[in-house]
Amino acid sequence: MAIPTPTPSHAMPGHPPVTSNIYPSLTYADAPAAIEWLCRAFGFRRRMVVPAPDGGVMHSELSLGPGVIMVSSPKPADGRLPPRDLEVQGQGLCVHVADPDAHCARALAAGAVLVRALQDEHYGARGYMVRDIGGHLWYFGNYVPGEYWDQAAG
Repeated sequence: MAIPTPTPSHAMPGHPPVTSNIYPSLTYADAPAAIEWLCRAFGFRRRMVVPAPDGGVMHSELSLGPGVIMVSSPKPADGRLPPRDLEVQGQGLCVHVADPDAHCARALAAGAVLVRALQDEHYGARGYMVRDIGGHLWYFGNYVPGEYWDQAAG
């Protein structure tokens, strides 16, 4: 069964719609620096940045393949703080990359902190886990969720 491509109600003119319907929104103490780092370390592409009057970032969109994340500066009134300001972290991001070995080398060279070394997973994938400069947890690997669902349902 094919997953329908969402049609955004506020699509930007001249921009094709993204193929995901989940858009993680990440908060960084220094969002402008984080955007630069995410592009250099993980290969994200800057799509849009809305600066805040104080020099921070009100909203931004970065893409990696068909995936999109949004990055902003802290918004304490909304309870939006970077992970380094919190005692615990209850989530991480999982991102498909075609070549986990090369991606890992790039991320580590840019200063990502290794949490779990590059390895072959028991379910057939290969990947690694790191923390970025803002404390966010990332897993990059060649795993694609859902590839086994039809076989497992039988």
